[in-house]
Amino acid sequence: MADETTTEFKPETLSNGEDNSPAIGLISQYVKDLSFENPNAPAAYQWQSTPQIDVQFNISAEGVGENLFEVALKIDVTSKADEGALFVIELKYAGLFGVRNVPDDQLQPFFLAEAPRILFPFARRVVADAVRDGGYPPLLLEPIDFHGLFMQQVQAQQGEGPGEIPAPVGEA
Repeated sequence: MADETTTEFKPETLSNGEDNSPAIGLISQYVKDLSFENPNAPAAYQWQSTPQIDVQFNISAEGVGENLFEVALKIDVTSKADEGALFVIELKYAGLFGVRNVPDDQLQPFFLAEAPRILFPFARRVVADAVRDGGYPPLLLEPIDFHGLFMQQVQAQQGEGPGEIPAPVGEA
């Protein structure tokens, strides 16, 4: 009978037993800044024209301690009708991520694609609740393909010559 061997993936452990496999974990998520302006209330509730909604977003990541990073999703929403502004929302929703043994070249894809994907549903709810609490029907933002946007940005940067400004990421 032939001797069958199987190979299993086993994370390396240091001599002291500490696990040194790569790991990233969400420690906390929170509203860092929220502003809702309803400049034309109560008159705006009587307006009959269809509002135009403009949504802008931006992603930032920064180290805030040893192996700790804050990823922030900034969402700006403006709703205007022919008669004037209905509402303006500025939200900065952030998450605190712990990072261990992750190669530097893997951090940017995580912080600009995966972390926003994790945070977005919660930020979306904050926006919907703020609009509803402002007296309007809840605004449910469309899902965003952060990975696709990140890949577009990478491709745009690779195709640009020296001195060109990279295309902005985050306009919806």
